[in-house]
Amino acid sequence: MSGKVVVVTGASSGFGKLTVLELARRGHTVVATMRDVEGRNATVRSELIDAAKTEGHVLQVLEMDVADEASVNSAIDQVVKQHGKIDALINNAGLMAVGVTEAYTVADIERQFAVNFFGTVRADRAVLPHMRAAGGGLLVHVTSLMGRVIFPFFGVYSASKFALEALAEAYRYELKGFGIDSVIVEPGPFPSNLISSSPEPSDHAVLASYGEVAAIPGQIKANANDGHDEANPPRPQRVADAIVQLVEATERRPLRTVVMPEGMDFGVQRLNEAVSPIQNNMLTSFGMSSML
Repeated sequence: MSGKVVVVTGASSGFGKLTVLELARRGHTVVATMRDVEGRNATVRSELIDAAKTEGHVLQVLEMDVADEASVNSAIDQVVKQHGKIDALINNAGLMAVGVTEAYTVADIERQFAVNFFGTVRADRAVLPHMRAAGGGLLVHVTSLMGRVIFPFFGVYSASKFALEALAEAYRYELKGFGIDSVIVEPGPFPSNLISSSPEPSDHAVLASYGEVAAIPGQIKANANDGHDEANPPRPQRVADAIVQLVEATERRPLRTVVMPEGMDFGVQRLNEAVSPIQNNMLTSFGMSSML
């Protein structure tokens, strides 16, 4: 297998951290990106580099804040200058707002979208000119089952992931002629630090008006990692494995890949299968079947 040059955003923890380590094990040239590599993430940077080195692999860590266009462009330019290309971009960076939806102000929601949606827009736009010039490439967009279904108190997060799903699917059609795949990975409820680090809504007056309902998000956060089978706990590595499989695929990849904890099924795969023919028929009726 010929190793690929792969850039991963949000690599300091969770799925991103597991993905960069697995890609390195598989012999790819991996560039793990994150914020504040000289400060709060300096330890993570060292852990990633040392872990790869111990196994005889090379892993590079670069500063990238997906909410800052100059930071994104600088990091991507550096990768292309050093390696000559980018074969795959894994858009993994994200935040998860959990709270009373109305209590999130416009500024709060803009901060959520700055990372979850516009962060991906920035990264995709930075790499796409290089991929189009090379005649191929892969964009992986890590969304969520909540990019397809809705849970109360996750409205702001879901909105950002629904938007990301739309962007990724539009790219899927428009980039086919350039040999570029745009795909979506939809993880289920794996344990992570996303819920515990959820940004709080800023409109306290609205929160107060919701009474006892306003306490429910706190209960969700407190119980975020409960309800799993202790004898067979969820393995977030499944998400990393699915991403690596997409990177290494030699044929056109599926648009959506659902990754749930073992034994759990919320029906998202069935939803995707039901929607797909409707979407395909619509494009065909407009003479766009060649983009499918």
